[in-house]
Amino acid sequence: MSISLDEVRHVARLARLELDDSEVLALQGELNALLGHFADIQAIDVTGIEPQSHAVALHSVWADDFPIEGLAREAVLRNAPLSKAGLFVVPTIIED
Repeated sequence: MSISLDEVRHVARLARLELDDSEVLALQGELNALLGHFADIQAIDVTGIEPQSHAVALHSVWADDFPIEGLAREAVLRNAPLSKAGLFVVPTIIED
């Protein structure tokens, strides 16, 4: 299967590309090369090969997510510059 010059011009017009004759000819060659590659891929016998979503096996790089016991409130507040009633005290940034 190959693409004709008229088909290249048609596709170029649909893509709103203004191509001169030399560009149309060059694009025809590139598109025909692509079609040739697609034909090669379609000719590959994949019988017995399971379809996969990725070319390589994926694995998670993250650790398993599971709950753990947190720090005690006193231990957390120990490093706070200022605390009051068991809470962090921060500067007011929104005023009335």
